[in-house]
Formats: sequence, structure tokens, C-alpha cells
Amino acid sequence: MLYGRASEQAAIRELIDAARAGRSGGLVLRGEPGIGKSALLAWARREAAHGEPVRTLGVTGIEAEADLAFAGLVQLVWPMQERIEALPAPQAATLRAVLGEEGTVGGDRFLSGLAVLTLLAEAAEDGPLLCLVDDAQWLDRASADALLFAARRLTAEGVAMLFATREEGFAAAGLPELRLSRLSPRDAALLLEERGLMPLFRDEVIADSAGNPLALLEFAAARRRHPSAAGPMPVPERVLASFRSRIGQLPRRTRLMMLTAAAEGRGHLPTLLGAAAALGVGVEDLEEAEKAGLVDVRGNVITFRHPLIATAAYQGAPLARRVTVHRALAETAVEEGARARHLAAATTSPDEEVAAQIARAAEHARARVTYAAAAGLYEQAAGLTPDPRTRAVRLGEAASLALSAGQAAQAASLVDEAERLVDDGESLARLAGVRAVVEFELGEPRLAARVLVERSAHADPDSAVAMLRTAAGYGWFSGDRESIRAAAARLRDLGRADPMVVGLAHLVEENYAQGLPLLAGFVAGAPRAVPDLLSGGRPAMPVQLDELATHDITMSWASFCAMILGADAAAAELAEAQVARCRRHGLVGSLPQVLQDLAGVQVLTGRHRDAEASVAEAVRIARDTGLEQRLPRLNAVLAKVAAIQGDEERCVQLAAVEPDTGGVAGIAALSLLDLGLGRYEAALHRLETATRGPLRHAGGLVVTWSYQVEAAVRLGEPERAAEPLRRLEKWARAGEQPWAQALAALSRALLTNDEDDYLRALAAHERADRPFERARTEVLYGEWLRRAKRRSDARVPLRSALKTFERLRAAPWVERARAELKATGESSVMAEPTAANPLDRLTSQELQVVRLAADGGTSREIAAQLFLSPRTVEHHLYRAFRKLGIRSRRELGHLDLGSS
Repeated sequence: MLYGRASEQAAIRELIDAARAGRSGGLVLRGEPGIGKSALLAWARREAAHGEPVRTLGVTGIEAEADLAFAGLVQLVWPMQERIEALPAPQAATLRAVLGEEGTVGGDRFLSGLAVLTLLAEAAEDGPLLCLVDDAQWLDRASADALLFAARRLTAEGVAMLFATREEGFAAAGLPELRLSRLSPRDAALLLEERGLMPLFRDEVIADSAGNPLALLEFAAARRRHPSAAGPMPVPERVLASFRSRIGQLPRRTRLMMLTAAAEGRGHLPTLLGAAAALGVGVEDLEEAEKAGLVDVRGNVITFRHPLIATAAYQGAPLARRVTVHRALAETAVEEGARARHLAAATTSPDEEVAAQIARAAEHARARVTYAAAAGLYEQAAGLTPDPRTRAVRLGEAASLALSAGQAAQAASLVDEAERLVDDGESLARLAGVRAVVEFELGEPRLAARVLVERSAHADPDSAVAMLRTAAGYGWFSGDRESIRAAAARLRDLGRADPMVVGLAHLVEENYAQGLPLLAGFVAGAPRAVPDLLSGGRPAMPVQLDELATHDITMSWASFCAMILGADAAAAELAEAQVARCRRHGLVGSLPQVLQDLAGVQVLTGRHRDAEASVAEAVRIARDTGLEQRLPRLNAVLAKVAAIQGDEERCVQLAAVEPDTGGVAGIAALSLLDLGLGRYEAALHRLETATRGPLRHAGGLVVTWSYQVEAAVRLGEPERAAEPLRRLEKWARAGEQPWAQALAALSRALLTNDEDDYLRALAAHERADRPFERARTEVLYGEWLRRAKRRSDARVPLRSALKTFERLRAAPWVERARAELKATGESSVMAEPTAANPLDRLTSQELQVVRLAADGGTSREIAAQLFLSPRTVEHHLYRAFRKLGIRSRRELGHLDLGSS
């Protein structure tokens, strides 16, 4: 019986009952050592067996395997391996690689999580599942990421996931947590009474244990053996001391076997016995430890009754004996990772031979896309490397891998240490890429750009070209004109002039006539799709993978240039191609960025609902993969939608992001909000400040030059419109984008009152696809016509503008168009009533699922594309069908499910 855990048991029972009802969920039990987490998991296993049976799967984190890639995940996947073939090809290949059967894990560190999600959903087709994960704080990073990804995305599969972890480690944001408290005196007394402790000692044991259940039991046992109490140490340390005392009373050979088992860490008896034989001991020497209740041996597994017993066995041994044991384990280890771990523990001074072996293990982990494990191994290798330059190289590798694992703070610490070891230009150039990414991730894009430019002088030509292109990109984001100029000059000196970098250098100097055509040429020459080089999800030859990476990088830079140009069709085509590639190959971690790019184009082209769906999906993935730092930039994309709708509170909230990549989007959105609400001085001041700042060249501000002109004209200060008009006309002539030509003509019309300029603007809008800007031009033209006493003529553009504004839910602009129509004498200023769009009833994810289903996608195919389980897809379809008033997929063909 468990005492003092009624609320925790109720929560666990609710989780299991939900799984029986076909719903999924996760729960984290968090608490100090000995607080009873494992006991609750054991109770949950028994509870799952009562009533309708719930199958149980178990995973236990092992401290010794914390750096062993996928050690925890193997425990989960192994019993379900016959189901792997039913998974989409990239996911199946990933799990086969996890089990060590073939190939590598894939190109994305979150693909294993997607595979686990699908595998659990497959297994739950036969009935509800309960996954119990104990000692989660010791899971290797790859396993923890995969399990958490699955737990966060499970919805309607009938899978319950219950994690137990210590207070530190295993960050599980997004999952509900229960923190286990210590037992009350009453519950502690009941537990001691059940265990038969004499009433004489109970109060003292309760006071000494402070309500920790393990301490209660251990101190009670100690009280029976010894009348005196332990010293005034904290409870966990006192429990540890008690275990050390008990181990110290065992025979020497038993202590050595326990030390060997603790050092081996995984409880794998055959591995343990190989090392034990070299040390002159054997399995028979565990008998006394078994009798003392410290270990349990069953089949091929040895288990310590509690992890603190293993800690006591290890820490209580002299260093020389621990080194001897690790050396024996290294000599008998079969797995490369285990051998490397024991070699590191057995080596107390720098040793290049050992360091090289650990570095090889790190490369093996890198090949399996377990970047956190690889980073840890390279850091260990660096610590044992005698030569400072080689040590710096290995620290640099560790830092790079830490970045790939999403650990920017750890990467910063590692690259700091590496840079302290070297002072020559060549070594610092090798570290430049990592240093630059660290600075960018920590919010210093200007410093990142300058590091790359300065250190490129000491790099080989090919590396220098890549460094300088990236430096120019960082320089553009941060408004660092000097870095962009320097990158262009350095590339020219190398004889490797880059059209993108040269184009950016011209743009920051306002040489639009030279810069924009270079970017346009770069975009036109870029591939629109990445070759499908991954057949059936299995990597082909390395050269082909290199080609895949090259195409991917080129497409990313082309997308970057297309957005600067405002080449909406090309930007959409590139973004959609990259989204499709990520979905096809399960590149979960890359998807938020490309969805952000796609959403930006969708906002510009008036597909606000689609943009919200893209951002919502990107936000869900970013949260599910622990990439919360991306959220402000993702949210900033929708700030313009809020501005158009006149939702000031939401617009301000979404625009309040860091002043680098999100700054331009925020400035543009807030100035448009001010313009729509008639706050012309605020809009003009904000934009004039921006055009004097470092980001004045940013492509995202081009459209706001038209807002500047309108605000200045409204204020009766046309002289403040001259500069933005000059800049806008130069951009429009050089870039030849119809929307820019339309805004330039509109801005001139506002100053000249020439109807021909208005007509030129509307004609250019016919060749563009920016409905809000077209409607804004129409309402301004309608106002001009009304003032010219041409009321009948004014109604045509005003009615068109009103229709668009209503579709976009642009409340302040709707009111403005209605007011103008009323001023023309329009008898009814209300737009023709339109039927409510049934799609508005759907959530963004339901809309995505419905559209894919209407295109003929099966639940499995849709699930693979959206990184969900088939059951979750069917759950969304069921809810969507009810909202749409339909009963089957066939009826979707009768609905207009186009972009919105």
C-alpha cells in the first residue's frame, strides 16, 4: 500500500482511464531521490492490469548510458520491432538504425521522435498502451527528445506516457507535472507501523527522515541494527551514508563485484562477468549483497534496489580501484560507446591514444544524428588530449555538435575554452563558424558577421566563400553595412565574387539599379526542388547527400533573396518546395523556419488564414522540439495580420520581439496599425526613425515607404514625403516588381493629385497579388474621386475596396471604405451579405487535415506529412466533419477548400 499519495494515484488513474477511452496524455512525476517515484510507477503498472487490460511498456534511464545514443529508446522499440515495417519509409529506416540493424538515423534529430509517435500509435491499434519511463533524468538526450516529442503530440491514440524523474534534469516543458512531497507525520507513522518498527523509535525516525519514504525505511532498518543515530547530514546524504555503511560490512570480493556492477551501470550480467573474471571475482560473490537486499539478480540482469545503492558502492571505493575496474570493463566492452566511456573513466591524465578512441566514438554518434551524445564524447576526448591545438579542434567539434543539439549555452562555453587554447589565425578560422552561430543565437548577429569576415582571411578559399556569404546574411539581418561591404570586397579579392553578396552590398548603399537585378538573377537560377536522393528514406551515397545539402543551402539563400526582392511568386514556390521536402523526409527540426518563410508570403498575398495555419503548425513543432527561442520570430509574422484587422493589443504583443530579424516585421506592422487607426504622426515618426537606423535598407520596410508618404500627406507636410517617395521609385524601377511599381505610382498620386498616377497604380496591381495593398489604393483613389466631385465614379473602387477589406476582416479599413461610400451618397454602405465561410469554424490544424483529405490523402499519408499519428488525423477529421455538417470524405469535394 502507498501512503500519502492519493492525489497522485488519482491523476495516474485518470491518465490510464483516458487511454482506455481512446485518448492520449502524458504526466511527469518529479521529486528527490527516495520520494517514491518508482513505487508510483509500479502501482501504475498494477492499476493498468485491473479492469480492461492496458498493455505496459517500460523504459529506465541508466546513469552509465546517459551518453550512449538511443540507449533508452531501444528499450521501448525492441518489443514492438515487428511493427516497424508499417511505418513511413524514413521513419522505419530511423528505427532500424536505432536498433543497430542498418544505416544511419537520418538527417534530422527529431525524426526518431516522429517515428516513436507513429510506432506507439500503430501499437495502440490493438488496445490502450501505458509507457512507464523511470529515472528519466538519466535518459540519453536522443531518447529523451524522442519520447518527449511523442508525448507532446499524442492526442487520440489511447496511449498514456508516465515519466518519473528527479528534481533536476529532464526538462519536459509542455507536459503536466506532479511534484511529490514528503510524507506527513501521520502517513510516515502508518508506513513504519506496517513495517513493524517499535513505537519507541518511530518519532525519532520520522524526525530524522523528514518524511522521505526511502529514508524512513532505511533509518528504520538501521535503528534495528544500531541504537545510535547518524550525523546531522541532509536526508539524501544520510541515506547514502547508510548504504555505504551497509556495503562496507560486506566481504571484499562482494564489494568489488558491486563496484564493478555500479561502474558497468547497465546491469548487463554477461558484460559484467567478462570484466569480473579479469578482476578475479564472479557472480557467486554477489550472494551476500543479494541476502542484504542491496541487489537483485534475475536472468541476465543485475539491479540495485535503489540507484543510491549503486552510487554508494561506487563512491565508497578508492580511486585506484575504480580505475582498475573501468580498465577491465573497457578491455571487455563490445560496443564502441561503452569502451570509450570506460576508457575515459580509467584515464587520469592526458593520453592521445585514448582521446582518439573517444573521438572515433563521437563520430559514430554524430553519424547516428545523436548530436548531444557526440558533443559529450568530443568534450571528453578534448579533456584527455595532450596537444593544445588538437584539443581546441575537438572542443570546436563538441561546440558545433552542441549547437546541432540545440544547446547554444553549452556551445558558447565550449568554443570559449577552445579559443583560449589557440592564437593563430588558421585555428581561429576553423572555430569561426561555431563562434558566429553562437553569437547569432545569443542575439548578436552584428558580432557574428564581423567574426566571419575577420577570420575568413585565414581560411581556405572554399571555406572563406561560405563564411563570407553567411557574414553578409548576418550583416543584412543586423544592419551592419560594413560587414556586407567587407564580405563583398573579400570575395572579389578571392576571385569568387558572389552575386548575392554583391547585390546586398549595393542595396545597403541604395544602389538598387545594380543590386536588385543581381538578387533577381540569383533567385532565377536557383533550383525549385531538392532532388529526391533519399530512396525509401535510406541515405544513398555520401556524394549524393552532399548534393542534397548543396541544393538545400542554395534554395535557402534563394528564398532569402526572393523575400528581400518581394518576388512573391518565387518566394512562395521556394518556400512550398522546402516545406514539401521537410515533410517528405521527416525533417521536423527544419520545418518551423520554412513554414515561417511560407507564412510571410501568405500574409503578403492576403491568405491570412493559411498564414495563421502555417505559423500555428510551426509554433506547435517548435514547442514540441524544445525550440522555444523561435517563437517570437514566428509570432512576428502575424503582427501584420493583426495590424490590418485593427487588433491593437494583439499587434503590439506579436510585434514585441528582439530587435534583429523580428524588428522589421514589428516596425512595419505597428506603422500600418497607426495608419489604419488614423494616428499619422505616430506612424510617420516610427518610420522616419527606422529609415535613419541600421535596418533602413531592409526589404521588409519597402512597403512602409508608401505609408510614410500617406502619413505625411495626411498631416499636410508633403516635404516629409519626398525622401520615401524617391527611395520607393528607385526600388520600383530597379526591382520591376508590380506591387512596388503600384505603390510608387500611388505615392506619387498622393503628392501630385494626378489621376493618371492612380490609374497606373491600379494597372500595376493587376499584375501583382497583394490584395490589401490593392484595396488600399482603391480606397485612396475613391477618396480622390469623391473630392473631385465624381461621386458616381468613386463608388466603383470604393465598393471593390470594401469587399476586399471585409474578406480580410480589416475592421478600421472597412469603416474607412464605408464612410467614403456614405459620403458619395451611396444609399446603403453595407456590403452585399455573404454566406458565412464554414471553414472559419475549423481550427488551423483541422483545416490542414481537411484540405489534405480532400486531395485524396489517406490518414496515414496525412499523418506522415503533418507529423501526427493516424488516429489524431482521424480525430481532427471527425471534429471537422461535424463542424462542416458532412459525413464522409466524398462530401469534401463539394466544398470550396481553396486558400484563404
